[in-house]
Amino acid sequence: MEDKIKALQEEINQYTVQNEEELEAYRMRFISRKSVIGDLLASIKDVAPEKRKEAGIMLNQLKNASQAKFKELIGELEAQKASKQQYDVPDLTLPPIPDELGSIHPLTQVRNRIVEIFERIGFQVVDGPEIEDDHHNFTALNFPPDHPAREMQDTFFIEKNPDIVLRTHTSSVQVRMMEEGEPPFRAIMPGRVFRNEAISARAHCVFHQVEGLYVDKNVSFADLKQTLLHFAKELFGPETGIRLRPSYFPFTEPSAELDIWWGNESEADKRITKGTGWLEIGGCGMVDPYVLESCGIDPEEYTGFAFGMGIERIAMIKYQIKDLRLFTENDIRFLKQFSAFN
Repeated sequence: MEDKIKALQEEINQYTVQNEEELEAYRMRFISRKSVIGDLLASIKDVAPEKRKEAGIMLNQLKNASQAKFKELIGELEAQKASKQQYDVPDLTLPPIPDELGSIHPLTQVRNRIVEIFERIGFQVVDGPEIEDDHHNFTALNFPPDHPAREMQDTFFIEKNPDIVLRTHTSSVQVRMMEEGEPPFRAIMPGRVFRNEAISARAHCVFHQVEGLYVDKNVSFADLKQTLLHFAKELFGPETGIRLRPSYFPFTEPSAELDIWWGNESEADKRITKGTGWLEIGGCGMVDPYVLESCGIDPEEYTGFAFGMGIERIAMIKYQIKDLRLFTENDIRFLKQFSAFN
């Protein structure tokens, strides 16, 4: 064993490294748990008892020497790198790298603008999980197990557990917020949602929504209307008007579709609005008392309103985009057009 120790000591003394790979090779051979020194320490039990103490001392000295050498090699390698950086002259014949900046995705631009508008009137931004359970995605929102309203949304179910789904709307975030907190609530919930639909110019299986919720004492439908009117004017211009058409949603009563006045001045306007001058951008209504009650809120004391809209829908209207698939195809020619809006 004494000869082996002396041979390893000599090898350590003469060891040099030129790069990270050689340094790692040294570490594996002399420092790691499976190193040659570790093997010698494990075999010390085979040394004759009268020589075991002396062998142990020599092995400890060898171990300390290997670690000191390792630190020395690290220092030498860092010094080599610093020296190379100091004297490394760039190749002046290379062409310059184009100074090009990317652009923010149009969906992100629209999302940020919507968030900004609602934050300025006191709404906070709340997020939640994209993989939801049946209770938060359906039942707590007044979707009974066999209710026809469930057929309004084509859902992705997790195969091994039919009670777990990819959320079909961000209303599930509203449920979680109401269950976990105490009124008043004033928040918006932007996020990605999933529907089992065929991809086309007008539909996609993955898209983005932003929903809003306001629950407090004495919240009325007039509050809902004025909030949405303010939003429409901020996003589409001060001359924008809105109308609310009666509709149906399981979680609001009364419910309405939200339209904005786009105009009918040009042929393009008539084509987009189908000659009516109005464009639908979302749905809204007063929170159903059952939903409040299922979330632990007394509907006799509190009322609230909720609204929701598709971010892709808003972006298509705002930027006059005809094909929904452009948002996810990452065509640089399409995305470059939005650099001016950053």
